[in-house]
Amino acid sequence: MAINITIQNESSLASPEDEQIKGWINAAVSDGDGESELTVRIVDEEEGRELNKHWRKKDYATNVLSFPIGEALEGTPLMLGDIVICAPVVKREALEQTKEEEAHWAHMVVHGVLHLQGYDHEMPDEAERMEALEISILDNIGYANPYAGELAP
Repeated sequence: MAINITIQNESSLASPEDEQIKGWINAAVSDGDGESELTVRIVDEEEGRELNKHWRKKDYATNVLSFPIGEALEGTPLMLGDIVICAPVVKREALEQTKEEEAHWAHMVVHGVLHLQGYDHEMPDEAERMEALEISILDNIGYANPYAGELAP
C-alpha cells in the first residue's frame, strides 16, 4: 500500500525527522492495495490539552490521539485519519519511564497508526492483541518491547 503522509510540526520542542516518522508509519500500516493518506500533527501541551478535552472530555494533554476516518470516495485514496502527538508529553513520559526518547516516539507513532486501523485496548483481550502487534512491529524496526517491566492493568 502506498501511503501519502503529511506531517505538521507545531511543537516548540525537537521531534524526530519527518523521514523517520514516515518509516515508523510504513512499518505499522497493514499491507493492502491502493493508496492511503494519513496526517501526523505534532503539538505542544496547550493544543494537545484542547483536543483531548474537546474529543475525549479529558482535561489534560495526552501522548497520542488518533482520529480514524477509514473511508475512500471512488477514485481517491483511503483516508486512514489523523494522529496528534504531544511532544512535551512524549518527552516527559520517556524520562519518567527511563526509556529512550526516540523509542518512545516510535511507540507512540505505531500505537496511533494501529488505532487508525481499528485496533483498540479498551478490553483486556483487545489490549493484549494490540500490544503484541506493537511489540512485533517495534522489534522489526529495532526497538525494545515498550511494555517490558510494566505490570498488566
